[in-house]
Amino acid sequence: MANNEQPLALKVGTLALTLAAGWTAQKLVGVIWKKTTGKDTPLDLDDEEIGVVQAVTFAAVSGGVAVFARRFARRGAARAFARFTH
Repeated sequence: MANNEQPLALKVGTLALTLAAGWTAQKLVGVIWKKTTGKDTPLDLDDEEIGVVQAVTFAAVSGGVAVFARRFARRGAARAFARFTH
């Protein structure tokens, strides 16, 4: 069986960068959403006062940004780990 375990330092670094990137992405989406729509980000997408188009658009944008942030954090942690260990 191959040893595909990541070192603990890489796991911790990835977790820290993922949390930081997620928080930053959330703030960025909030600022852009407010400037674009003039409204705060929807807190409850099931709220009857939020239109379907607005809810779907917000979900798609925030989901896409979250995936980008997670990938960016994972790659950044791997690069930093490789730089410090080699």
